[in-house]
Amino acid sequence: PFYHGTALVVAWGSVLAGDACLVMARQFSASRFWSEVRRTQATAICYVGELCRYLMSQPESADDKNHQVRMIFGNGLRANLWAGFKQRFGVDKVMEFYGSSEGNVGFLNIFNHDFTVGFTTIPYAIVEYDLEEDCPVRHHDGFLRRVKKGQAGLLLGEITDKTPFDGYTDPEKTERTILRNVFKQGDAWFNTGDLMRDQGFNHAQFVDRLGDTFRWKGENVSTTEVENVLAQMTAVADAVVYGVEIPETNGRAGMASITLEKGAHFDSSEVYQHLSENLPAYARPIFIRLSSSMETTGTFKYKKTDLKKIAYDLEQITDPVWVCLPGDTAYQPFNAELQAAVEAGKYRF
Repeated sequence: PFYHGTALVVAWGSVLAGDACLVMARQFSASRFWSEVRRTQATAICYVGELCRYLMSQPESADDKNHQVRMIFGNGLRANLWAGFKQRFGVDKVMEFYGSSEGNVGFLNIFNHDFTVGFTTIPYAIVEYDLEEDCPVRHHDGFLRRVKKGQAGLLLGEITDKTPFDGYTDPEKTERTILRNVFKQGDAWFNTGDLMRDQGFNHAQFVDRLGDTFRWKGENVSTTEVENVLAQMTAVADAVVYGVEIPETNGRAGMASITLEKGAHFDSSEVYQHLSENLPAYARPIFIRLSSSMETTGTFKYKKTDLKKIAYDLEQITDPVWVCLPGDTAYQPFNAELQAAVEAGKYRF
C-alpha cells in the first residue's frame, strides 16, 4: 500500500531516481501476481511482510521461472523462505532492508548475502537485553554492553548531528524512545524496539520485535523461530506464535494460531513429533489454535494483540484449540473442563 514507506519511499523513490516505471495493482492477489509480472515485463518486485509467503503457498507451476525479474527488494522475508524463494522463482538478488520512518538507523543487503537485513554505515549498537525485566542490561558501572558476534540483542541507533532523531508529536513518547548514558555520560541512542543478531562486518539479522519474544521456563523464546519451524510443515499455510499467561506459572507459555492448507487436516501426533525434533522443550507451543483465516494489517503483518488478549479462553474463541499437557506426547482437544483445570493450576507446566 502506498501509505507505507516501503512502497512510497523505496519503490517510488527508486523510480524517480532512475529511468524506470512503476506498476501498481488495486489489490494484491497471490494467484494473479506472476501473470501480472509477466504481462508488464517487470524486472523488480517490491515486497513487504508476508507477501513472499503467500506467493510460495501457491501451487508450483512450470511458469514459476518464466519472467524477467532479476531482483526483489523489501522487508519481512523470513529466513526459512529465503533460499526456497530464490530457487523456485529463479530470483538472483534479494535486497532485504531494515528501517523505520522515524528511526535514525537502517540496513540494506547491498552485497546480496543470504539471511540478512544487510549492511550499514550508520553508527549503531546491538546491546544486551533482559527479556524477563524488559529492559537493557546495565552493568555495575551503569553502562550497557554490546553483544558478541552471533548473539542477539537490542538494536540502538546513535543520535548525532548527522543521524538525528526528530521524535514524535508527543514529547513524552519521544523521550521514552531515547536511551541516555548508554556507553558514556551524555550520549543518546534511539531505541528501535527490535532484537537483532550481530553478524559481524556491520551486518545484522532481524530476530524479533520486543514483545514478540517472551520468557518461558527461564528461557527466551523467539516467536519468529517457532513460526519458521511450523511453516516447514506442508499442512501449515500460516502460523502466528505468541506468549500467553497460565495461572501458577512464571513467564508466558507458547501458543500458536495456525491455518491449514486447503484439504489438509491437523495430525496432533505429527505436529508434536515435528516440534520435538526441531525445537527445545521450552519453545514448543503449549496451545495450538486452528484458525480459519489469519487477520493481517495493510502491510501483511499479523495482528497479534487480539490473539494475546483472547489467549486460550474458549468463551471468546469459536476456533478449535488443542493443548499439549505435561507428560503428553501429542496434542489433544482443549475443552471447558481442561480450561477450568488449567486455570485452577492443576497441571504443573
